[in-house]
Amino acid sequence: MQKILTTLILSLLFLINVRGQELQCMVQISSPGMSETDRQILQTLQSSIYEFINQRNWSEYQYKPEERIEASILITVNEKVGGDEYRGSIQVQTRRPIFKTSYSSPVINHNDRDFSFRYVENQTLEYADNTFTSNLTSVLAFYAYVIIGFDFDTFTPMGGNPYFEKAQAIVNLAQNATEKGWKSFEGQRNRYWLMENIFNSQYANARQALYTYHRLGFDAMSDNMDMARSQVVAALEMLQRTHRQRPGSYLMSIIMITKGDELVNLFTPAPDMEKNQVVQILSEIDPANSAKYRRISQPQRQ
Repeated sequence: MQKILTTLILSLLFLINVRGQELQCMVQISSPGMSETDRQILQTLQSSIYEFINQRNWSEYQYKPEERIEASILITVNEKVGGDEYRGSIQVQTRRPIFKTSYSSPVINHNDRDFSFRYVENQTLEYADNTFTSNLTSVLAFYAYVIIGFDFDTFTPMGGNPYFEKAQAIVNLAQNATEKGWKSFEGQRNRYWLMENIFNSQYANARQALYTYHRLGFDAMSDNMDMARSQVVAALEMLQRTHRQRPGSYLMSIIMITKGDELVNLFTPAPDMEKNQVVQILSEIDPANSAKYRRISQPQRQ
């Protein structure tokens, strides 16, 4: 009887632990030009990163299995520097299911090109929130918190703050790191500036727009498409106000890279007046892709 009770308790604890895990993240490492030996080493790392991201509890919120955040991480290794150091990029993508539909809306599509790390085959990936142990695990943890933060922002206004604060703490700990991507003077589009934009009050409208766009807009489309689309327009107007206050911001560029194609698909069948308004806004806040947005106004084939 005691053994049965012990087994039941351990099983319950295991289920609670699994339920707390937030991320359902695919991990892929691409290593064009690397030797066969390095490819094998990086294949081992791919498995370790998958476990590191998906089997760790990143918050105290209790996620059900169907609530886990869908994400993918693509690491491209471009070169090997020294015996165990690699250099390349890390691309993070996340999706969010839309209420009463089978559709998932992209939340982040971000490519960080300042990614280098050291790794020896079968090395344990160690991480603690209050310590900069390695660039590899710090970058992975940073993006785990960023993923969760943006996801929460789509459900509650500024709901991602607790997780963005954890990402900010990693940036602070990394200020003495030799690897690039953490410091203000290294460029205007890195991990330091992403956190600066997220917590800068001048970009508050951009984060509020994420909530309006997803929760009030897309989540309501199965009930009333016209009203839902009007909420997406309201979200775009928030982004427009942000752009006019601080043109060319890093946060805005990430949002537009993520959402551009989705917006074209959403508004192509919209009424002409709404199309014209949206094309004008999008062309103003993302002028580099104005040709793409003009497709919204093109006549549709019957």
